[in-house]
Amino acid sequence: MIILGIDPGLGTMGYGVIEKRRDDSCVALDYGCVYTTQDETLPVRLAQLEDGVNKLLAKYKPDEISVEELFFSKNITTGIAVAHARGVILLTCIKYTSKLYEYTPNQVKQAVTGYGRADKVQMMHVVTTMLHLDKIPRPDDAADALAIALCHAFTSRFGRLFNIQ
Repeated sequence: MIILGIDPGLGTMGYGVIEKRRDDSCVALDYGCVYTTQDETLPVRLAQLEDGVNKLLAKYKPDEISVEELFFSKNITTGIAVAHARGVILLTCIKYTSKLYEYTPNQVKQAVTGYGRADKVQMMHVVTTMLHLDKIPRPDDAADALAIALCHAFTSRFGRLFNIQ
């Protein structure tokens, strides 16, 4: 099963593509970021995100997609921008498949490290180890997206609990 994990963001959207094998092991197929042009208008940046997600869907043809839920930060302006981006990402993905799942940051940490309050460094080391990568995935958004994909791989047997539809 091919899983696309997405860490939503307006300027930088992280993605991680993994394959969950029949023996339940996981291997990274690709990871990286979709970037939008900072000096463009919001509608143009949202269109850039849509284009980026569509390219990932066409290239990897994921069986299932997992997206991190929005959490509110202290900066409400940033939260609103990420909410716009997340909306476009969800819309683009649901047009591709109904197998769309979302997880909170704490759920991702719990599933990947066994500790819901793990810090970023712990998360990156566990992701690197679990996927047998030579180095820690960079940037952080890509590492987070791989963790989101791993979270889904580990919890997908509970599918209906996290399915958006």
